[in-house]
Amino acid sequence: MIGLVDCNNFYASCERVFRPDWEGRPLAVLSNNDGCVIARSNEAKELVEMGAPTFKIPPAARQQLILVSSNYTLYGDMSRRVTATLREFTPDVEIYSIDESFLGFDGFPLDGLIEHCCEMRRVVRRNTGIPVSVGLSTSRTLAKLANRRAKKDATFGGVCLMDSDGDETRAVLKDLPVTDLWGVSGRLGQRLAQLGIVNAWQLREADPKRIRARFSVVQERLVYELRGIDCIDTDDYGEPKKNIMTSRSFGRLSSDPHEVRQAIRAHAARGAEKLRKQGSVARAIQVHLKTNKHREDLAQYHPVLVVQLPHPSNDTRVIVGAAQAALKRVYLGGYRYMKAGVMMLDLAQADTLQHDIFDSPESDAERERSAKASAVMDELNRRMGSGTVRLGGTKGKADWKLKAELLTQRYTTRWDELPVAHLK
Repeated sequence: MIGLVDCNNFYASCERVFRPDWEGRPLAVLSNNDGCVIARSNEAKELVEMGAPTFKIPPAARQQLILVSSNYTLYGDMSRRVTATLREFTPDVEIYSIDESFLGFDGFPLDGLIEHCCEMRRVVRRNTGIPVSVGLSTSRTLAKLANRRAKKDATFGGVCLMDSDGDETRAVLKDLPVTDLWGVSGRLGQRLAQLGIVNAWQLREADPKRIRARFSVVQERLVYELRGIDCIDTDDYGEPKKNIMTSRSFGRLSSDPHEVRQAIRAHAARGAEKLRKQGSVARAIQVHLKTNKHREDLAQYHPVLVVQLPHPSNDTRVIVGAAQAALKRVYLGGYRYMKAGVMMLDLAQADTLQHDIFDSPESDAERERSAKASAVMDELNRRMGSGTVRLGGTKGKADWKLKAELLTQRYTTRWDELPVAHLK
């Protein structure tokens, strides 16, 4: 059985942990340099749209909203704390994004699994203050759908288990547009509609070999996933509007810092290339390392760090530089690492992104030179093979001081910003 744990309104929830007086009030988190809305509490969703430029928020809505600058130092550390608590309930934790993780429950008794996850949910809230929802099923795709139901329907109590062959699951899939499935874009949905496949149940019942012949092996696997057969890895595809993950296991366990740096550099460069391919930029990145949880004879270490980019970017040099700086902060010797990865976070479309006139930033000429250099690298790698042209090192001197006039405290990582309790 597979579980998907998703932190509810994660950025807003992180802010509220240390400001309980904000509970129940509309709260919106702003992007780099306070340019636009990138996250909202449930209460704020009726007042402001996702991605809305800050200066266009109507005065009436602005009077009701609590606006804060994005605080990735806080969000990254809170994500680490949530993940650490999840590992108390199962050793098999796979980070999918800053606010989502897949959990493996092989060997757990099915009749007590919902109760186990309810307790996990309670302890996560007690330990971190973050509310989470849990979806359970036999495949990642169905677990994501179960999580969606757990989040939207209060009768589940935050935990929903979907039987892959149940009548209720069949009804849910028949009512679900195929474009709402994990990894199915609008364009792919149009192509599936030409075959008469418009909902998730029709895709589940389709001939897998025919789907593979018309599309790809990933879509074939999606058919099996909808039947409850776990066969899609999180690296097969991400959700472009939310994150891009580049991660691979090492050929062997490694304690060589040079090898780990090379891996992070390669993953960061590949992530930047994927961003450019889909016309996106990232506002932040996450770097993580992982030791082998099955080797009980070895010391375990699973660091995760989120860093904010100086400006939304898909520039390989900027992203590699940020990834290497993050690695320097979390890497510890004495461990044998099994896996490393870099995730692009808070993506936006490059062609619609408005550059802040107050940004400290690249000039238009510098941006143009960067875009041309990246285009040449991408074309050479496309023609001659991935990794043909790559960065051998990084000497970036990024300006990490952003315009963040509404930044809250980094409560959990700075001694001088610890929360203070006042007795009345």
